[in-house]
Amino acid sequence: MSESHEQTPQELAAEAARVIAELSGIEKHDIALTLGSGWGKAATAIGEIVSEIPAEQVPGFHAAAVVGHGGKLTSIRMPDGRHALVIGARTHFYEGRGVRAVVHGVRTAAAAGATTMVLTNGAGGVNPNYSPGQPVLISDHINLTASSPIEGANFVDLTDLYSSKLRDLARTVDPTLDEGVYVQFTGPHYETPAEVRYAGIIGGDIVGMSTALEAIAARQAGMQVLGFSLITNAAAGISETPLSHAEVIEAGREAEPKLASLLSQIVPLLP
Repeated sequence: MSESHEQTPQELAAEAARVIAELSGIEKHDIALTLGSGWGKAATAIGEIVSEIPAEQVPGFHAAAVVGHGGKLTSIRMPDGRHALVIGARTHFYEGRGVRAVVHGVRTAAAAGATTMVLTNGAGGVNPNYSPGQPVLISDHINLTASSPIEGANFVDLTDLYSSKLRDLARTVDPTLDEGVYVQFTGPHYETPAEVRYAGIIGGDIVGMSTALEAIAARQAGMQVLGFSLITNAAAGISETPLSHAEVIEAGREAEPKLASLLSQIVPLLP
């Protein structure tokens, strides 16, 4: 009697990539983007939509669990003929599906051929120089989830995780882009004012509930990473008003045209 074989994360990603290629008709995707709150309109700005696949049709993916996030995997043909895969079905750590599910989109993108991963989010500003509606490049992160997507004794170097070359490339499009350190908390509750002060003391500029685990998985898969946060609000204790998800959604909606324009100029320059 043969032993049952549990699928590894890489095998599941390879299976998902095969299904995406079959349903989209695109054999290889060159660049991948995960678009968080406020960044969704960028998908239509970077090229021609070739295919939209409901997330639940692809192995390992689920319909989006958060209002303001899409639930599709979109193939886009860029003006230079390359293809981008937009992952509109992000799984957050707080959904309780496990870290494998959180980074499945990134691993699938790598299996689909992407060598550059663009990770975006809506986040709270710890740095008092940031304003709501401002896009900020992620220069580094602090992972406060107490988890890692890497399993076993696989020691992955995270130096220059958020590629300095890609950040420089982004600034050729917009020289005013600021950058900062992103701190991932687990969520889904917003951070307390004390936690926000702590994030600032340990070197953080931005607080949010995504991205860091995905970036680690992207590096393990050999991809270059470009990260962006949209500052949707000042973080707790810095903001004088209580935080709300509605505020995040509204800030994202207002910033969408600017963000779409920014990414539509940066993405074609990416390797």
